[in-house]
Amino acid sequence: MGTVASSKASDDMSWGEVAQLGLRYGKIPLALLAVEALYWFITQPSDTLALIQVTEAYIWNEVTQLMFGEGASTLSTHNGWMTRIDFHHEAFPGAFNSVGLYVSDECAGVHEMIFLSTLVLMTDGVTQREKFKAVAVMCGIVYVLNIVRLVAFYPIAVEGCLANPNQPECLNDMWNFHTFVYQWGFLIVLLLMWLAWFKFIGGANRTMKAAHEEKEQWRIILRKRWEQKHFAFIGVMIAFFGIAWFWVNGNSTAMDAKSVIDFCAFSDLTTPNCYQAQNTWDNAIQGAWSFAILGLVIGTLGFYEIERKDSEGNWPTLPSQEDANEEEESKGKKEKPKGSWRSRSTSEEE
Repeated sequence: MGTVASSKASDDMSWGEVAQLGLRYGKIPLALLAVEALYWFITQPSDTLALIQVTEAYIWNEVTQLMFGEGASTLSTHNGWMTRIDFHHEAFPGAFNSVGLYVSDECAGVHEMIFLSTLVLMTDGVTQREKFKAVAVMCGIVYVLNIVRLVAFYPIAVEGCLANPNQPECLNDMWNFHTFVYQWGFLIVLLLMWLAWFKFIGGANRTMKAAHEEKEQWRIILRKRWEQKHFAFIGVMIAFFGIAWFWVNGNSTAMDAKSVIDFCAFSDLTTPNCYQAQNTWDNAIQGAWSFAILGLVIGTLGFYEIERKDSEGNWPTLPSQEDANEEEESKGKKEKPKGSWRSRSTSEEE
């Protein structure tokens, strides 16, 4: 009985270990915030991920036709890219009995891939090779799940419109499904995928073991030794982020162009004014993106440093107060006696 109790006690984590584990994973939310900011700047210009959007639209159209018939959908252009899908059914509302959709930046699934990849890459206690393998597999799963989500739109829309044919309200089920998956569905799936992988690789035990037995010869860590130049780097980063924000939000020409773009998208217009407004908006976003990237790189130099092991295989540590006191005592012992040799000899004779 005593052996069983001791083994259970050894498996439990102390509060100190819990705190240490929490500190190690505190970097994950910070990384996610940085990735969210990065993704926001990437996707502000229209069709930034056009190649992925086109491939997904093509697969979406082909699978829909394969499952529901050749006349179920057609593929066409949106903003010059083959990303528009039109659903066709006699119960759909409108003069042409069709519903037009398109694959936007957000619908491409890249946001979800970046989010999940960040969670995996920031997990401690796992080799880089295992992390990259997990990222490749999980991104493939996310890509397939996103295609499944898009294909599900057609049967949901048909079911709703068969119950209430030729009425715009019959598409509400499809829009509600899209909203739920966009806001919560994918997030729940991504977290479950990461938790399953985290449990599979050993979870907290492997992470705590990695905290005591680091095998890497170098690592990127939050800076421990701060100098004036490092604070200057951070100041420049904040200034560049402010310039990037003002480059878009403080630019009246860019904001007017954004209003025109929204109106053109709502009215499904393709006039020269719409294209000109799109170019103006894209130029503003590209300028803001340049400042933001430059600021992020400069800020990284301030926040992080590369740490290497010494010749004995140990990570360098900051000198403690006791080490400083011992160093002062050793210096005091090595100091030469002050005064002339005559005064010292006189004091010794006395």
